[in-house]
Amino acid sequence: MYNKVNAYKKPSISESYSRYVLLLLIGANMLNYIDRQVIYAVFPLIKDDLLLSDTRLGLLGSVFMFSYMISAPLLGWMGDRAGRAKLASKGLGLWSLATVGAGLATGYSSLLAARAAVGIGEASFGTIAPGLLADHFPKEKHGQVLSWLYLAIPVGSALGYVLGGTVGRAFGWHAAFFIVGVPGLLLVVPLHFLRDMRNDADASQVRLPIQSWKDYSAIINRSFVANTLAMAAMTFALGGLAQWFPTFLYRVHHLDIARGNTLFGAITVMAGIIGTIAGGWFGDRLQQKSKKGYLIISAWGFLIGAPIAAYALVTQSLNGCLTAVFFAELFLFLNTGPLNTVIVTITAPGMRAMAFAVNIFFIHALGDAISPIILGWLSDQWGLKTALLITPAAILCAAFFCLQCMRSIEKDSGETGT
Repeated sequence: MYNKVNAYKKPSISESYSRYVLLLLIGANMLNYIDRQVIYAVFPLIKDDLLLSDTRLGLLGSVFMFSYMISAPLLGWMGDRAGRAKLASKGLGLWSLATVGAGLATGYSSLLAARAAVGIGEASFGTIAPGLLADHFPKEKHGQVLSWLYLAIPVGSALGYVLGGTVGRAFGWHAAFFIVGVPGLLLVVPLHFLRDMRNDADASQVRLPIQSWKDYSAIINRSFVANTLAMAAMTFALGGLAQWFPTFLYRVHHLDIARGNTLFGAITVMAGIIGTIAGGWFGDRLQQKSKKGYLIISAWGFLIGAPIAAYALVTQSLNGCLTAVFFAELFLFLNTGPLNTVIVTITAPGMRAMAFAVNIFFIHALGDAISPIILGWLSDQWGLKTALLITPAAILCAAFFCLQCMRSIEKDSGETGT
């Protein structure tokens, strides 16, 4: 439970330094999603070169998520004890080198191994960055600043698709990994020396160190479980669509790799920026009126986005498909900042790395660690178009769990004192 032992007083910090932290973490997270998504832009090239079934192709996406989610709890445990910035910088260096290693892969097994290493590196950043950023800003701005951090999802993903598709078509899929892997190494040193506000706090105010895994039981409550299940259902759907939709455009609407990835990337970045910023802005304002504010904006986004996503998959019109994808993504991205902010709201500062680690484990174990290979297998059975139609149903499940979380959020957020 979050009590006086867990509380700490933040030292003073300049607004300019807070903005520097935000920009640095946004940049690192941008590279995170570029390196994560680039492989999906070159799926057709890898499939043809290595003669893979859709099931084996889907496993290339799933193996990343399996290593990401399995390593997250250990890295979260380390993040609550060690220097968070230093651990995050090591992860950035690892995933950048592993992405370059994917470009050096000579076959399916070595490509699988490289993608698994990318997952381990990115898990260290994913568990640490939200709490590290939140400590540099006041509570009333958490929704907005986390939304800015998670702008990396649409922008980084879009750049991954565009760079991967363009470079892959011109120079082959190996080159795509080289071009996106190297830039991450430039941010390793700045991230390493980032100030950790938790370590700067008055020693008399800092929470006592957690002695065992049992001490983390305070993380798990009804709101955390419901919120995590909502994010898992959303991740299942969006993760599967992100990995297979460029291939869908290639097979169903007969777009070449470069054009399909460029169009999908442009749509994702525009819809993602609008939806993510709007979700954080509206979420913070609704939250001032009700502790359910972040969940309300997320639930409405899911309920509106699900049928639009279904239309995008069934329409015969390319223009209709692309227009529907834009609006579906816009509404679905409303949840990005708010649902992550819910975790901050219901978790003590000294346990946030582990809270995000547990959240990461389950949203990926139940989400995009399994959706690529499930959709790949269903595609082998029924065709890709029919397989993708299970994703709108998953989005509706996310809305249901948001509604469930509303029933306990006031009690659970009050117990953390946030």
